[in-house]
Amino acid sequence: MEKITSFTINHLTLLPGIYVSRKDYAQDAVITTFDIRMTRPNFEPVMNTAEVHTIEHLGATFLRNHREFQSRVLYFGPMGCRTGFYLLLAGDYESRDIVPLMKEMFTFIRDFTGDVPGAAARDCGNYLDMNLPMANWLADRFLTQVLENITEKQLIYPE
Repeated sequence: MEKITSFTINHLTLLPGIYVSRKDYAQDAVITTFDIRMTRPNFEPVMNTAEVHTIEHLGATFLRNHREFQSRVLYFGPMGCRTGFYLLLAGDYESRDIVPLMKEMFTFIRDFTGDVPGAAARDCGNYLDMNLPMANWLADRFLTQVLENITEKQLIYPE
C-alpha cells in the first residue's frame, strides 16, 4: 500500500502552524483540508484528550456559527496523534487565507467561560472528558506563540 499524504510529511521538522494538508475535488467543488498544528510533533508533549475534546466542541461551535465561513465548514476535529486539528473547508484556499479566521477562533476559545457547548450527556458521548481551563491556556499559547507572528515556515509544509 502507498503511504497516505499526511504520513509523508517530515514530522521531525514540522513546526506548529497552519498548513494545507490536501485539496480534494467533489464534482466541481474544491475541498481544502487544513492541518492546524498546535504542538511540535515528537518534541513536546501531546495535548490530553480532555482539552482536545473541549477545543473540538468550542472550535466547531465557533466555526459553524461564523458569519462568513459557516456555510463552508465541512469538518473540524482532532488528529489522532493529539498534536492538532483538521479543518475542512469548501473552497480553494491557501494557509494564509485562514490566519484571520484562526485568530478569531482561538481568541474565542481562549476567552470562553461558562458551560462548554454540547457538554451534556444528551449531546455528547463522552461529555465528562472536558478541561476548559487547559483549553483556554492552549488556545492562548497557540495565539501568542504561533498565530500573532506566523512565518512562512509555519504556513508551508517542510520538504
